[in-house]
Amino acid sequence: MRDDFQVFQEQKQRILKGGKTIRHKANEAQGKLFVRNRLRKLFDEGTIIEDNIFAEALDPSLPCDATITGIGKIDGKPVCFIAADSTVKAGSWGAKSVEKNIRLQEKAMALKYPIVYLIDSAGGRITDQLEVFPGRRHGGRIFYNQIQLSGVVPQITILFGPSPAGAAYVPAFSDLVIMIEGQSSAYLGSPRMVEMAIGEKVSMEDMGGAVMHCAKSGLGDVLVQSEQEAIEACKAYLQLMPTNWEEKPPTAEVKPPIKGRSIEEIIPLSQNTPFDMYELIDQLIDEGSWFEYKKLFAKELITGFARMKGSVVGIIANQPKVKGGTLFIDSPDKAARFIMICNAYNIPLLYVADVPGYMIGSKVEQGGIIRHGAKMISALSEATVPIISLIARKCYGAGLYAMAGPAFGADVVLALPSAQIAIMGPEAAVNAVYAGKIAELPEEERTDFISQKRQQYSENIDIYKLASQMIIDDVIGFDEVREQVTARFAYYETKQTYTLPKRNAVKPV
Repeated sequence: MRDDFQVFQEQKQRILKGGKTIRHKANEAQGKLFVRNRLRKLFDEGTIIEDNIFAEALDPSLPCDATITGIGKIDGKPVCFIAADSTVKAGSWGAKSVEKNIRLQEKAMALKYPIVYLIDSAGGRITDQLEVFPGRRHGGRIFYNQIQLSGVVPQITILFGPSPAGAAYVPAFSDLVIMIEGQSSAYLGSPRMVEMAIGEKVSMEDMGGAVMHCAKSGLGDVLVQSEQEAIEACKAYLQLMPTNWEEKPPTAEVKPPIKGRSIEEIIPLSQNTPFDMYELIDQLIDEGSWFEYKKLFAKELITGFARMKGSVVGIIANQPKVKGGTLFIDSPDKAARFIMICNAYNIPLLYVADVPGYMIGSKVEQGGIIRHGAKMISALSEATVPIISLIARKCYGAGLYAMAGPAFGADVVLALPSAQIAIMGPEAAVNAVYAGKIAELPEEERTDFISQKRQQYSENIDIYKLASQMIIDDVIGFDEVREQVTARFAYYETKQTYTLPKRNAVKPV
């Protein structure tokens, strides 16, 4: 064997091992996989082609400059990847690792392949800040590229460890963020930095832990318990997505819904009795196809991807079991982001409405509920994919607008026999209109008067009356929802929507 080839082999083997043994052992003690083992589990066997493997090869302490980039296949689909090696300088960004990030993103732009970011990083290398922070092809360009790629190809971030400071924006600009409980974190300032700067003492979990971000801040979209579960979640998401915006989502084998109660049995007769919307969704979708988005965040609104007769749909549904399904400040933010993802990647939207409206009161008004609520309606109004609105039960006030009511471009508005559409429910409406009259009546006459007025109001908003006025398009039976929805989506596939030419909309923030 030639000496130069022998040297090459030795150098490559050294690089492939990553950082020092002590770093590997530290990761093992935390239950963390070596980055190359993560890649092997994520990608189809033998499909990975790595770029710039010899970056910083002349420095034995910097194999690959702590960043591995390349292309492979996941379930046969080409996917680009950027992965931090936490055994090398804690996965921090040096000059070559930043350049590797940028080059890989440029390659994804040219090829129109999805990107998976596997983050386990200390962020920008402070000792090398002149080479990684301020310039045209330094750290900021990574985020710029993410924004250019947004809506062109799916971008998924898996947080296997920390993502601090500027690097925290990688998940923020991704379509899907998967976090591992007790292992993932993202923050602009560490607890130590926060204590030094503003005197606040806070734990890492409260500052930027996985549970906090998935349940409170909304940065995290999927919370898992292990690295293997995170990898499986990434695969499941990509199975629902097209390779890029120019393609349709992939279809799959048709499966019937899970066996359970009928929709008529699930929905209570009383408009005010809560029920579990997940049970209704189960009767609409193919068994085992549900992929929920932001499950722990704003739980009064359900958002998720599923298949209906093998085709991918995005579902937005109110959850009567949580806060009565009322929309709060975080609900519209959650919905707007989900709508934009579906619209970007040609995924039709199904709204399932049972909503008393937006929350009222001084606390939510001061928190900007009008401004936040406008985001959901804005995203809906800009969506060009097929949209079906199904009124399952009550749909009151601006809740009708948020849930794709007749004025907001839905291709069809369907109602179940249990549906009611109104500015407000009978109880609130009678009180609002007749409060003075009720107060004047003798107490023994009030109950009958209120009951009579509520009955009159209910008759005025009768769903068949609304159908006769063509306010809704059809009243359908409880047992035909799945057939109606899938048949209509099939017909609406060729939908084209034309909008006024403009530079950009001025959206609520």
